[in-house]
Amino acid sequence: MKIQTALKGCNTGFKVNINQPDTAIFMLLAKQVSSDNELQQILNLQKQNLRGVNTEAGEKEQGFVTVTHTLEILQQMHHIEPSIIVKDDDVLAGYALVMPKECSSIVPELFPMFAGLEKLAWKEKPLDQYHFYVMGQVCVAAAYRGKGVFDLLYKKHKEVLQHKYDFVITEVATRNTRSMRAHERVGFKILNISCDELDEWAVIVWDWSLSTGPSPASL
Repeated sequence: MKIQTALKGCNTGFKVNINQPDTAIFMLLAKQVSSDNELQQILNLQKQNLRGVNTEAGEKEQGFVTVTHTLEILQQMHHIEPSIIVKDDDVLAGYALVMPKECSSIVPELFPMFAGLEKLAWKEKPLDQYHFYVMGQVCVAAAYRGKGVFDLLYKKHKEVLQHKYDFVITEVATRNTRSMRAHERVGFKILNISCDELDEWAVIVWDWSLSTGPSPASL
């Protein structure tokens, strides 16, 4: 099934001009996904940044993503809640996937995370008593790192979703130091740390009632 433009939610965005010495001028637009073509762009960028594609040193410096998706999976997620992207004209500069609890059965690799969240509490209240969503994956294209794309993604998340959810939760490998630093700067707090056969993971939460939003961008 094809996703029609403006299928769900408000797809208007905000534009930011980025003009740095000796660099190109970027016209960055933060918006919700509105087409299958944009979902395919997400898959293409994801493939370029999967763990193991780049060197270990490069991953430590620039970050990486760990879970792969298919177009069908992204379409199913989209019909529940459109994800957030930043574009420079027709080029995808970055994406941040929105995954409400209803998505737990769509991506099998993430089922353990959703199950684990049910055992945690925030501000002495079980998570299952909150209305939250998971930021399923965030990625910024190499050419746009250091241009504020990461902060634009999360600013749009808050703008679009803060009236529907109490907060957003995500999970980051602690050795992914670039991502950990960026999330801390936005306002995420560590809720729990656990280990599996692959990595040590930090469950982090951005409680919008406690945060005013991202500080000046560096990612």
